[in-house]
Amino acid sequence: MTQSGVSQHIKKLEEQLGTPLLLRDGKQFSLSDAGRKLYQEGQQILQALSNVAQHIGDDPAFEGTVRIMSPGSLGLKLYPHLLDLQVYHPQLSVEYRFAPNHDIENGVVSGDADLGFVTRPSDSPLLHCQPIAQEQLLLVTPASVAVPHWQDLCALGFIDHPDGDYHASLLLQPNYPQYKGSKTFTRKGFSNQIGLILEPVSRGLGFTVLPAYAVAAFDKSAQIRTHTLTTPVSETIYYCCRRGEALPRRLTTVLDEARKWL
Repeated sequence: MTQSGVSQHIKKLEEQLGTPLLLRDGKQFSLSDAGRKLYQEGQQILQALSNVAQHIGDDPAFEGTVRIMSPGSLGLKLYPHLLDLQVYHPQLSVEYRFAPNHDIENGVVSGDADLGFVTRPSDSPLLHCQPIAQEQLLLVTPASVAVPHWQDLCALGFIDHPDGDYHASLLLQPNYPQYKGSKTFTRKGFSNQIGLILEPVSRGLGFTVLPAYAVAAFDKSAQIRTHTLTTPVSETIYYCCRRGEALPRRLTTVLDEARKWL
């Protein structure tokens, strides 16, 4: 800028702030007290702007918050391993919520979650879903049931859960021709807490169908029995994220960890 241009800008600044920034003495000048304050604060502002630009362009693989939603069974499997990852990388913060498929889809679409794991592909045009693994469904009875004959299941009754009818239909329909829906059985209980669904089964109060990771996490394994049926059934696990958005490296880190353990 020319000297006259600089002088005009300084004059406009003085008018805006209502105070002189320069002490003028002929062709000489020095900074007023207000001028020194403006200079010092201006340096801090410019440095802050530089830091913002650098921070926005930074994409660390092991720093920042990752918000995840998944069905409970997957969460029981994944969350401990993600905590191990966080122990090695303390700048990584993992926020994990258990939820049914529909709530997971809504959470990712709304931005409440960065990444979702679901057991059914979404038909939302706002989501990108990709298969990542398989999880077997298991028939679980009290330990006293050696072979799950149809009459034994009818006598026991069904321990229901939020996905109980869906899981039972997937596994029992191809294995028991008598099956006509979970209402075929007497409903002996219900729980929406993934860690408690097998508690009544362990006490001989009924049977249920659950994904394998939920069964593996139950701490009273001696009191239940899982059965391999003639036609095994597995659910496909998908990860979903907002369509058209590139995943930050910290989310890629979590996805790689999920692939490793699932």
